[in-house]
Amino acid sequence: MMRGEERRMAYDFWYWPSIPGRGEFVRLTLEACAIPYRDRAREDGAEALIADMARHDAGPAFAPPYIATDGRTIAQTANILFYLAERHECGPSGLKARYWLLQVQLTIMDMVAEAHDVHHPLSSALYYEEQKAEALRAAHGFRDQRIPKYLAYFDHALASEAGGWLAGERWSYADLSFFHLVEGLRYAFPLRMATLAGRYARVEDLHGRVAALPELQDYFGSNRRLSFNDQGVFRHYPELDAP
Repeated sequence: MMRGEERRMAYDFWYWPSIPGRGEFVRLTLEACAIPYRDRAREDGAEALIADMARHDAGPAFAPPYIATDGRTIAQTANILFYLAERHECGPSGLKARYWLLQVQLTIMDMVAEAHDVHHPLSSALYYEEQKAEALRAAHGFRDQRIPKYLAYFDHALASEAGGWLAGERWSYADLSFFHLVEGLRYAFPLRMATLAGRYARVEDLHGRVAALPELQDYFGSNRRLSFNDQGVFRHYPELDAP
């Protein structure tokens, strides 16, 4: 985040202030691309986020994350990232790369939704404790079938491009998002992910390359980066994990 003149030109970024959640995908791109922003709910509180959502009559967001710029809101994680990459020329360019990366990002968000639904398989309106039996069944299928299927797809996607990134010789928002997806899976399902270690070499290599990016080291070492917890998309319930 920036100060002074740059801060006045910064995006207003809105997401819940105490969880990384889907907002972290946007934060990673804002930080890695050095795009000025204000993390408004962390500055002003969750009440400010609720109030801001209520006041947008034109172009409202269904839910955070969203960014506010030029008098309008841009919502949905993949859509925000596509917009930022286009406007700030952050990442590979060219028609093929642009739409390929959006395709990969949408697939990442599909897996994020499935990971969330493991601990809330019946309804987001219910507490986890009210659907534990169903969550145990959902976790079994997600661990044994869905995680390997998705990781195999991403490993294949990486094999289809030279350079070790999802779209050639330079990292993109989709690479950053995939890093966070793997981080979340390792947090939520450490036993299962440990069992799968070594099976998808390109996935593990990409995760390590993003973790080492110079553009992200300041963010990784700061309090701007939130830790996983039992309120976010990725949650670690030991009873839902197994090798």
